[in-house]
This record gives sequence, structure tokens and C-alpha cells, in this order.
Amino acid sequence: MTKMREQEPVDRFKAVWLIFVILGLGTLLPWNFFMTAIQYFKYRLQDVDVSSTVPTSNATSTMNVSAIPSENHLQRKFGNIMTLSAMLPMLIFSCLNSLLLPRIPQTLRISGSIIAIFILFLLTAILVKISIEPLTFFIVTMVTIVFINCFGAVLQGSLFGLVSLLPASYTTPIMSGQGLAGTFAALAMICAIASGAEQSDIAFGYFSTAFVVVLLALLCYHALPHLEFSRYHFKRKSEEWRKAQQEEGFSKMDLIKQDPTYTNERRSSANLMETHIVEQDGELSIINILRKIWPTALQVWLVFTVTIGVFPSVTVDARSSVSADGLWGVYFIPISCFLAFNVFDWLGRSLTAVCMWPRKDSKWLPAFIISRLVFVPLFMLCNVHPRKLTVVFTHDAWYICFMVVFAFSNGYLASLCMCYGPQNASAKEAETAGAIMSFFLSLGLASGACLSFLIRSLV
Repeated sequence: MTKMREQEPVDRFKAVWLIFVILGLGTLLPWNFFMTAIQYFKYRLQDVDVSSTVPTSNATSTMNVSAIPSENHLQRKFGNIMTLSAMLPMLIFSCLNSLLLPRIPQTLRISGSIIAIFILFLLTAILVKISIEPLTFFIVTMVTIVFINCFGAVLQGSLFGLVSLLPASYTTPIMSGQGLAGTFAALAMICAIASGAEQSDIAFGYFSTAFVVVLLALLCYHALPHLEFSRYHFKRKSEEWRKAQQEEGFSKMDLIKQDPTYTNERRSSANLMETHIVEQDGELSIINILRKIWPTALQVWLVFTVTIGVFPSVTVDARSSVSADGLWGVYFIPISCFLAFNVFDWLGRSLTAVCMWPRKDSKWLPAFIISRLVFVPLFMLCNVHPRKLTVVFTHDAWYICFMVVFAFSNGYLASLCMCYGPQNASAKEAETAGAIMSFFLSLGLASGACLSFLIRSLV
């Protein structure tokens, strides 16, 4: 073992690290691009008579919901239904990904998902240039969101399984890349608004920028086997897994063969039993791994349940009390909601690369995660409209401060949980443990999406 460690190659130029940052960027890029463009989608869902009165050459009127006189039913429910349409498929396919992990080749799962996401982004960009009635646009958009998140879930679960074959610190670049995806989307939207171009050109350019990133992610994945550092760790973990599997399989069959009734006539029965043992091992291993990592899995579930419960369904409806109708009112949501969240979420995820406190067995970790529940009432009492409750935190500064702490804690605590989870499993169980953690992450997203309907109705 000492000799092996001495010969372990170095990640030259941090190439593998950077590749997993880009792959992490690709996993959440679809969701962030759709979520950040919620104002564009609401504009497209205007009633025909209203949209005909709004000049499409004005960036303020096309990308700012506050410029729309009133919201119809589709506009009011778009944020909640969009979140649900994204998170439920992500949950279902994360579960399928955990169960089908050994049955579908990794290359097919990752490459196929990236290619499918690329095609769906292309269709979304084309749809920008097509004029269709609001209900049809709503249905097509939701179907696209469903499919793009199905493939995104398979990609995310497969990548967490893949990165578990590397040293534990390499989970951080995936989490960091996912946080960077939101920042990238928010900056793209701000630039789109600032361009002052026509609405269709703004939206087309916005969605087209995703093509380059998705294509880059595909190229980076296929570069991994050609890098010495990743090739070394993939090969070592593969050999360890095969050796452990063979030893376990031989020990079980030896017990069967020690039976005095084992004769040549019963060899066929023993072979059938061996096949049954292999099949049963897959089911039992998932249960056994879950017993080891369930506390951390529940913690990552709670982190994302709280986050998606209010973001973006509640936070996107906040209004500036400083300059609601001025320039700051136009940029308030893109900057204070989406950009602030994604920048500080990314900083929180990235901080785990240099600091991992609390430790995985510390009581402080669940305490910090539970304390995030306070953000639900805090955002409900901000200047969110329409509303039934009294506004307590009127000034924009309150909303921005809450968003900064909310986002940073989400990124940091979620990244800690995703790093700690596979560490509680053995080397041969690490890939499956990573996929299970990804499932609970998706379960938290789906739970938060369902909860968001209730929270928004109470505001």
C-alpha cells in the first residue's frame, strides 16, 4: 500500500479538478437557466391583449415582471409549477439511477444525458422565435423542464458516483461547479437585460449561451480517461471492488459447497443460487449502505427542502421598496435574488475545499441545518407581493442580508453533507453511496417544491 501511494500521480495543473467543476456546472445549468429566466416566461404567458400593448423593444418591459399590469393564473402559478415539474422528475430519476447504476454503462448514462440536455436547450432557443398562444407555450415549457431535469438527475447521480472513485476532496469541485451554474445564469440574464435588445433576441442569446457550456462538459468527460491522475484512481478502485466482490462471492459459495448434499447433480441448482445471491447482493448492499449514511442523507434532504421551499417561489416575488419603478427596480430580482443567492451559495460550496467544520460526527452540523428553518418566516415577512400578511422587513437591505446568509449556509452545509456521506461507506460501496446521497438531495428538492405551494399561499 505504501508503494502504491508513493507512485500515485499528481493532478497536473488541477486538470481533473477543473473538469469536475465544469461537469458540476453542467448538472445544474439547465435548472438555473430556466429558473433565472422566470421573468421572461411570465412575459410570454401574458394575455394576448396585454402583450400587444407592451413594446417588445424595451428591455425593462420584457424582462421585468413589475412592468406587467397584472398577472393571470398561468403567471401566478408558473414559479410553483415550474419548480415541481423540475424536482419531481429529478427525484424519480435519481431513484432509478441508484437502482440501475450497475446495469447501465456509465458512459451511456453521462454522455447520453449531456447530449439530451443539449438538444432540449436547442429546442428551447428555437421556441423563443416561435409565436404561440400562452397555454400551449406553458405546456411545452413544462414538458421541456420535465425531460431536461430527468436527464439532469441521471447526470448528477452518475457524476457523484464517478467522483466517489477519486479522493474525497474531489466532491467539492462538483458542488462548486453547481453553485457556479447559478452565478453564470444570473450574470447572463443581467447582461441580457442591459443589452436593451428586443425580447426575442435577448432570450435567444440567453439560452444559446448554454450550448457552449453543455458541449464543453461533454468534451471534458471524455477527456477524463486520458488523464493519468483520474485513470490511476479509477483503475485502483475498480480492482479493489472486483477483489472484494470475488472474495465475498467465494465465501458464500464455499458455505454452499460444504453442504454434504452438494453433488454433481446439484451443481445446476447451486449455479442458480449463485445467480440469485448476486442479484440479492445488489438489493442488500443499498440497504446496508443506507444504514451507514442515513443521518447525513437526512441532513442534505433538510437543507434543500428549506431552500426550495422559499427559493424561488417566494423570493422571486419580492419588490424593491427603494426604487420599485426605477432602474434598481428592474435589476432588483436578478441581482438581489438570483445573483446574490448563486454567488454566496457558490462561495459556501467552495469553502469546503479549505475548511470542513463541523466534523461529520459533530452535533453542530445537524444543529446548524435545523436552524435554517428560520429563513422560511423571514422571507415570508419581507416585501413580497401579492400578499396577505403584514410586511415586517420592508427595506431592501433586510431582504439582501437574509439572502446572503441563506445562500451561503445552503452551499456550505450541503457540500459538507455530500462530502461526508460516502466517507461513512467502504471503498467498494463509495459509488453507490454517492448515488444514494444524490437521491436524498433530489428528495429534498422535490419536498421543497411541494412545500413551496403551501408557503407561498400563506404569505
